[in-house]
Amino acid sequence: MDLMIDFELDAESALLFVRPEGALEERDFETLSEVVDPFIETGGGLRGLFIDAPSFPGWKDLGAMVAHFRFVRDHHKQIGKVAIVTDSKIGDFAEHLAGHFVSAEIKHFESSDVVAAKNWLMG
Repeated sequence: MDLMIDFELDAESALLFVRPEGALEERDFETLSEVVDPFIETGGGLRGLFIDAPSFPGWKDLGAMVAHFRFVRDHHKQIGKVAIVTDSKIGDFAEHLAGHFVSAEIKHFESSDVVAAKNWLMG
C-alpha cells in the first residue's frame, strides 16, 4: 500500500516527522493514527510534529479532508509544538488559523530553515 504521506516517528525524541508526497488520502491518516496512537498512550504525547511540505498537495477527496481534520482534532492536545516547513503561502495561513483551534504551539519556517525548525521543536 503506497501512502501519500512519508513519516517517521522518532520515539527517543518524541518527534513525528511528516512529508506529504501527493494528494492526501483517508488511509494516510488512518495509518498515521495506527503508529502514533500507541506511542501517545504509552509515552504520554509527542514533543513535536515536523511537517516538511515544500508545497501543500491538497486532498484526494472530501473524505481525505475530513480524515485530516479529524486527525488534528483527535491529536492536537497530545502534541507540544508543530513546525511547518514550507515555502508555500499556506504555511503562514496555517500558523495563524490553526493557532485559534489547536493547543499545540505552531510556527512556520521557510524550507531553507530546516535546522532552525528542528532546533525550535527540541527547545
